Amino acid sequence: MENSSKFEQPAAQPSGIGRIFKATGYSLAGLRAAFVNETAFRQELAFAVVLIPLAFFVGKSAAEIAILIAVVFLVLIVELINSAIETMVDRIGPEYHDLSGRAKDMGSAAVMLSLILVVATWSLVFIYGLWS
Repeated sequence: MENSSKFEQPAAQPSGIGRIFKATGYSLAGLRAAFVNETAFRQELAFAVVLIPLAFFVGKSAAEIAILIAVVFLVLIVELINSAIETMVDRIGPEYHDLSGRAKDMGSAAVMLSLILVVATWSLVFIYGLWS
């Protein structure tokens, strides 16, 4: 007797290296979407293009260089998450809702804190470098 289920079997998901290639494609599409659609991401990326090479001159040790680069990447990561939150809220609808506003404000606050972390970290490493 033939299987007469009303429900279709889900398509097999890629595994192993195929899954890695698919995930990489999705990640690159996300970066491309952020670059095309998000002015703040482009501005922060421009700062990253300047600050990351500069970290090799400002940092006195491999650890300092790594920290200087890591906080710059953190800003980009937080901006991507903030942009994703804003996109999802906008997808739900254009009307104002307190929870939608709160979600966007919290995402913005996260970006602001990551930027403060960059300024504080770079300032400390730079000032410490002047005194040593």
